[in-house]
Amino acid sequence: MSQHTLAASARVLEEIGVGPVWVRRHLPVESIDAAAMEEAEPASLVQAEAESAVAPAAASPAAQPERVIVSKRDAILAAAAAIQQRPSAPAQSSASAPDDGLPPWLSEMDGADMVSGGFMPYDDEEDDEPVVRINPAIATMDWGKLKETVADCQQCGLCKGRKKTVFGVGDEKAKWLFIGEGPGRNEDMQGEPFVGPAGKLLDNMLVAMGLKRGENAYIANIVKCRPTDENGKDRPPSPQEVASCIPYLQRQIDLIQPTVLVALGKTAALSLLGLDPATPVSKLRGTVHRYRDLPLVVTYHPAYLLRQLGDKSKAWADLCLAMTTYADTTN
Repeated sequence: MSQHTLAASARVLEEIGVGPVWVRRHLPVESIDAAAMEEAEPASLVQAEAESAVAPAAASPAAQPERVIVSKRDAILAAAAAIQQRPSAPAQSSASAPDDGLPPWLSEMDGADMVSGGFMPYDDEEDDEPVVRINPAIATMDWGKLKETVADCQQCGLCKGRKKTVFGVGDEKAKWLFIGEGPGRNEDMQGEPFVGPAGKLLDNMLVAMGLKRGENAYIANIVKCRPTDENGKDRPPSPQEVASCIPYLQRQIDLIQPTVLVALGKTAALSLLGLDPATPVSKLRGTVHRYRDLPLVVTYHPAYLLRQLGDKSKAWADLCLAMTTYADTTN
């Protein structure tokens, strides 16, 4: 990998705003001229990688340095480390590098993002896998404290665009818990789940089951704040947003102690069951799943049913399965 390629990597790194990152400690960083990197013109990482791939394979081991950059990501990490070297501080060779306390196997992890021996914290910059920090006190909160914590939550970026958090609504000792995806525009304005046209349909579904909003039924969502795209349109929550928010739902489940869970739509079902995002709802219907040892039935989201009226009969079959499961559980 040439200095020219590392320079291009550094330029890319600076343009996307990525901060200091970890680089393998055995990389000979003194061989990288930071000044030359800043003056070099951008180059194609793909082309540079191709050039390295056709290098003579028969070269003697003594003539080839240890290969530590195995991908474009490694090249960017190496360039970033070189940029962070202060001119007044001479670079250390790999032989004299101080022991940072990391076990050798961790140092060999390809593309690991580290800062000063600690995992990189989550921020609002783009990252492959942001770290989600969960407050362990959530697991012991009562209703009042849980509602207060949700109202003030800033666990993920959704807090920046919300008008109101949508905690959930219903009988706090309900036997039925219906779980949707996340708030939409109407829910964000009013702070209550399922209040628009989809909410009216859900209410009708509950009546058909002999239930009523607020009476032996509780309605919640996977996330408590409205997810929107750059155009202000509703979108599914990201895995990081789900991971940040689902402990609140788990505590609600613990407090309610429902008999049956009903997942309304793909996002709710996949988030609760931990399945691949490509799994269609049709593959999950007709089966009683388990979530934290509770029976879980999957059906279509009411908003989907408003667009696909022909699937209402399928949704009713799902609700009948849920009612049968409830009867079997309580008898």
